[in-house]
Amino acid sequence: MADQTDDFMAMKGAGYYSRATIGAKHVMDNATGLILDALERQPPADDGSVFQMTYMGCADGGTSIDMVGRVLGNVRARCPSRPIQMTYTDLPKTDFSQLFQIVHGLTDTATYVDTIDDLYISASATSFHRRIVPPGTLDIGHSATASHYITEVPADIEDHVHMVRAKGDVRAAFEAKGAADWENFLMMRASELKSGGVLALFNFGIDEEDRWLGHTGGVSMFDEYNRHWRDMMGEGLITPEEYRATNFPQVYRTVEQFTAPFASQDSPVRAAGLTLEHVETRVVRCPYAEGWESGAYASAAEFAKAYIPTLRSWSEPVFANALAKARPAQERAALVDAFYGRYEAAVAAAPEGHGMDYVHCYLICRKS
Repeated sequence: MADQTDDFMAMKGAGYYSRATIGAKHVMDNATGLILDALERQPPADDGSVFQMTYMGCADGGTSIDMVGRVLGNVRARCPSRPIQMTYTDLPKTDFSQLFQIVHGLTDTATYVDTIDDLYISASATSFHRRIVPPGTLDIGHSATASHYITEVPADIEDHVHMVRAKGDVRAAFEAKGAADWENFLMMRASELKSGGVLALFNFGIDEEDRWLGHTGGVSMFDEYNRHWRDMMGEGLITPEEYRATNFPQVYRTVEQFTAPFASQDSPVRAAGLTLEHVETRVVRCPYAEGWESGAYASAAEFAKAYIPTLRSWSEPVFANALAKARPAQERAALVDAFYGRYEAAVAAAPEGHGMDYVHCYLICRKS
């Protein structure tokens, strides 16, 4: 059975996502060492068996290309006798054609495929809320900036678009759904992993200083989303029903919520053999905000024009899907364009404080 998010979620295709979402690449590039350290602590055996890595929530593959190349290059050096299977995974509406073009070097993005021999590339249009590869076949499972997506929205948020601002029973419903989906995600990976296999997860979350994506001391990104969308409702451009239907299918978890399944010896995750080796939080600066601060843009309008696509690359389906299906497709597209146009105009008018800093919780787990 398909998840609710399977029906509409996909990062923008045709290379838009990796071109616009430079910060997501920085997250993986800067933390590749965590995966390499895990391989150093327990080196894989050079036994001739297939070595399999999955990247779950890959989008078009461009943001992870250097990270995957470094990890698989390390594996090849350690295990010259082992064929390597690299499996990219994402939801069914993902632009897998663009993924293969990027990975196989048919774009201007440098790739690793010609530097690693006995390498096999494939993709699976399967949600990471289900099993992706057969049990006991996975050596490294990786996901970055993706596992905050939940299988369905548990409740409408009446006065906002994201659970970070939800309160009371609605906040509790999101957190409960997030906990259930997180435990299930870990159980799926515990089944897939070989003994000694590594699970490397770089997750959006809420850090110890109560910071989250786009909310690190400047203008709060999700509040801006809500402000412009609510203004459009107030002006009669969208209906109250459409506003209430706009809920990001996401849960940002705290460190305590991320680590809860590992805290008790009685938990199903621990019983399945998955243990936590490392956890930390980091903030990775928004490259567009850094560019504005350093004078890389000639004007505030130029900064705004460069910045808004990184927001749009992953959030657009949420706003588009909330609009009534009775509206003509062209009208829905125009409303979404108008929404991002308002956000761009606001950034251009007052650029200080705008930026999408990345707040992640980094976990390294192992199948014992």
